[in-house]
Amino acid sequence: MSDAISQKPTQPELAEIPALPTFGPHDGILPDHDIRALVANGAITHSRPLDTDQIQPASLDLRLGDIAYRIKASFLPGAERSVAGRLSDLALHEMDLSNGAVLETGCIYLVELDEALALPATVSAATNPKSSTGRLDIFTRVITDQGAVFDQIPRGYAGKLYLEIAPQSFPILVRPGSRLSQIRFRCGHTTLSDKELASLDQRLGLVAGAQAQFQNGLAVSIDLKGDDNGLIGYRAKRPGGLVRVDEKAVLDREAYWEPLYADDSRSLIFDPAAFYILVSREAVHVPADYAAEMVPFDPLVGEFRVHYAGFFDPGFGAPEAGGKGARAVLEVRSREVPFLVEHGQMIGRLVFEAMRERPTTLYGAGGVSNYQAQGLKLSKHFKG
Repeated sequence: MSDAISQKPTQPELAEIPALPTFGPHDGILPDHDIRALVANGAITHSRPLDTDQIQPASLDLRLGDIAYRIKASFLPGAERSVAGRLSDLALHEMDLSNGAVLETGCIYLVELDEALALPATVSAATNPKSSTGRLDIFTRVITDQGAVFDQIPRGYAGKLYLEIAPQSFPILVRPGSRLSQIRFRCGHTTLSDKELASLDQRLGLVAGAQAQFQNGLAVSIDLKGDDNGLIGYRAKRPGGLVRVDEKAVLDREAYWEPLYADDSRSLIFDPAAFYILVSREAVHVPADYAAEMVPFDPLVGEFRVHYAGFFDPGFGAPEAGGKGARAVLEVRSREVPFLVEHGQMIGRLVFEAMRERPTTLYGAGGVSNYQAQGLKLSKHFKG
C-alpha cells in the first residue's frame, strides 16, 4: 500500500472573483461568493476543476479522490499525527476508484477528498453528509490531520481532508468526484439564542402547520398522521440493492423501501435494526440571511439519531425561492432499544446561525434543487 496520498496543487482558476475579504470576529456563516473568494485565493484547493454546481448558497460540496482504503476501525489521528501515518496500521486494502468501486455495507472506508484547505486564521468550518447521502443511510464523517473530533475543522487549518464512509443499508458505487459530504465555513460565534429565534419567527415565520417552540433551537416534531393516503414514511429493505450515487431517478423505490402507513394509534416503534425516512409535521422556513442545522442526536428527546444530513441552506422553504411548505425529511435510526414515538412528538432541533452576508443565490432558486418544496421524499436516486 502506498504510504503517501497525492499532494493537491493549488488551482484558483475562477475568473473575476473578488479578493478575499477581511473577516471580522463575529461575521457569521460564509455565503457562496465568499466561498468563491476562498477558492480564488488558495484557501480552498482542488486537483480537478470545480463542478459548476459545487458551491451552494452556504456550503461547498466535497468530492472523493482517486483511492479508497478499507480500514479495520474508525479513528481520529490526534495531536501531532497525520491521517496518512495512521493508515499503515489500520488499512486492510487499497481500492482504485477510477473505474468505479462498490463500498459494501458493514465495512468502513477512508477516502482522501479532492479539496484541501489553507483557511484564514479567523475562519473555521464544519462538515455534514449531503441530503442524498443521509437519505441512503450512508454514515460519513470528515477527519483532518491532527484531528481530535469528527466533522470540525479549526480556524486556520491547513491540510488535507478525508472522508470516512460506512454504508449502512445499501452498498454504493462511487467514483472520483462523487459528492457525499459538504462543508460550511464560519467566523466567530454565529448561533441564534431562543429569544432571537422567537423574534425572527414573529418577523419572518420559521414554521407553518404548528406552533413554533424553542428549546436550544427550533423544535421539530414528527408527522405520523400521513398524507391523503395515510403514508407516513419508508423503512429500508434488507438486504439492500446497489445504489450508484452519481445517477439520478433510476431506481424503483419498491425494490429498496417498504412504505409505512398510519394506524389509529398514530404512533411508530423504531426498530434498532432498521432505518427510516419520515417527515416533520411542520413546514420549515430558513430566511435568506440565515442558515440552519439539524442536531443529529439529542438524548433529551429520545434514544435515536435523527437527520444524518443536517445543513439547511438560506432560502429553504422560502416562498421567494419556490419552497413554500417545505418540510424537513427525517432520517432516523434508533439506538440499541426499540423506541416508541407518537404524532407531534418532538424529534429534533434546528439550530439557526446568521449569515455573514446574504448569498448570491438562495436554495432552490431557479428550480435547480432536488429537495425544495419537499414533503416526504426519498433521495434523488429514486424515480418519482
